[in-house]
Amino acid sequence: MKDEKEILKWLNNELSSEEINDLKKSEGFETLEKIAYYTAQMQAPSIDAEAALEAFRAKNSSKNKSKTKVRHLNFSTFYKVAAAVVVLLTSAYFLFYNTTQTFETHIAQTQTFNLPDNSQVLLNANSKITFNKSKWDEYRTLTLLGEAYFQVQKGKTFSVNTTDGVVKVLGTHFNVKQRDNYYEVSCYEGLVSVTYNNQTIKLPPGETFRVVNKQIASVANFESQNPSWMEKESSFDRIPLSQVIAELERQYDIKIKVDDVDTSKLFTGSFTHSNQKIALESVTIPLKLSYKTDGKTISFYNYGL
Repeated sequence: MKDEKEILKWLNNELSSEEINDLKKSEGFETLEKIAYYTAQMQAPSIDAEAALEAFRAKNSSKNKSKTKVRHLNFSTFYKVAAAVVVLLTSAYFLFYNTTQTFETHIAQTQTFNLPDNSQVLLNANSKITFNKSKWDEYRTLTLLGEAYFQVQKGKTFSVNTTDGVVKVLGTHFNVKQRDNYYEVSCYEGLVSVTYNNQTIKLPPGETFRVVNKQIASVANFESQNPSWMEKESSFDRIPLSQVIAELERQYDIKIKVDDVDTSKLFTGSFTHSNQKIALESVTIPLKLSYKTDGKTISFYNYGL
């Protein structure tokens, strides 16, 4: 039992420098170092110690024998420490690498979920939100790719980071849409602070901040209580057709091609998320366009072509 007592003394920092140097020459010392490291950081739950011991023995038996004479430690009754290695390595993985929470939607899909502070998020189609759940109480910060509506509980500053700008609030209801060449923030309740290109804009209820193709656009005030997509409808106010087409593709899992159509022309109107034919007609008819369908591929073209 001398070896086991020696190991326990080492884990408790009770060995002299000479004894530590002697122990370092022992086979299996690398594993013991891992045990000491993880034991110092977390408490291991109970597991199948016998299975862990067998795995530990197999690992050591597979090593090539060195020509240099080394001492062999006795692990016969030290299996609990070996078992702890397995548990602690697994725990360390989740501690250091599994702190990021992600919510993601696909084409034609929406999702509702609560954040750790019970703030509610409604995620639109083909969108993604990530945040550090272990630090949420300290930093209410998340990253958004796509579009989401937020109902934020009052508390510390709540920040939404996007590739185009940052939205900060204390407690309010607002919608953020960040797509290719399009960025829009609308406030429905409270006060929203939007930072874009080092410029900060305050949005009271009923106001919108919009950037299209890196140009700030003027937007009329609104009176609605929620964004239209929450009612399974997409609404647009002087939005380039290219953005409308992209939204149709997200909501219906289709691919839209254009034939000599000016996709920069502005569209004002809406389309439903529940009927593809009506949605396509709602967009093409006001713009005096026609369309044809080939499976999931839709072609837009001008009248007469």
